[in-house]
Amino acid sequence: MVGPIRPQFVLFGSSIVQFSFSNGGWGAILADLYSRKADIVVRGYAGWNSRQGLQVLEQVFPKDASIQPSLVIVYFGGNDSMLPNPLGLGPHVPLPEYVENMRKIATHLKNLLEKTRFIFLTAPPVNEEQMRKAFSGIIGENSRTNKLCQMYSGACVELCREMDIKAVDLFTSMQKRKDWSTMCFTDGIHFSSEGSKIVAEEILKVLEEADWEPSLQWNSLPTEFEEYSPYAPTRVDTKKTKTKKL
Repeated sequence: MVGPIRPQFVLFGSSIVQFSFSNGGWGAILADLYSRKADIVVRGYAGWNSRQGLQVLEQVFPKDASIQPSLVIVYFGGNDSMLPNPLGLGPHVPLPEYVENMRKIATHLKNLLEKTRFIFLTAPPVNEEQMRKAFSGIIGENSRTNKLCQMYSGACVELCREMDIKAVDLFTSMQKRKDWSTMCFTDGIHFSSEGSKIVAEEILKVLEEADWEPSLQWNSLPTEFEEYSPYAPTRVDTKKTKTKKL
């Protein structure tokens, strides 16, 4: 642990979280914006679903921790939405179980600390053609589709309404950009820098509009060691400064 203690923002989820500092990722965008204001902590696990996230919830967010996060951003849903493997393997989680898993995650986070806030990110769309080429032989044909992503995204949004949770509907917001399918992904699933910009913008919009006390909007948080320093560079008035002749 290093000091001074800053607000802690934890990103929790699957590969969308694990890779959030790659390719100009949305996690890196938040870390840059909140530099000297909050620490962005990544707990991302590629390939995971909500069932696995629920299993480690107590370890990632222990209730008796001396310091609790100010904000948790949760993403599960894309892997859950994949079609079930005939052998019973793979990340698929049935929709009713996915909703209950996310409900349990939300309930646990609500009980951490009264001031702990959280945002759920829904399953985004995918570029199915690009995904099939990138994951040929790894992901089965049509095992992850926009139809399925929309179902899981919608279920997450509905749960958030029910539980009064802030949500970012990535499935909808991503597709507001006309060229989303060609510009927002590196492999049809994971975000390019352009895709991450949309994610970061939507998160920042929630933080700006939320009526939380204290506010977690970046310009509302104090800047660490902002007080005046005699070592800081000063502006020179070139009009008044004369050059000494040698």
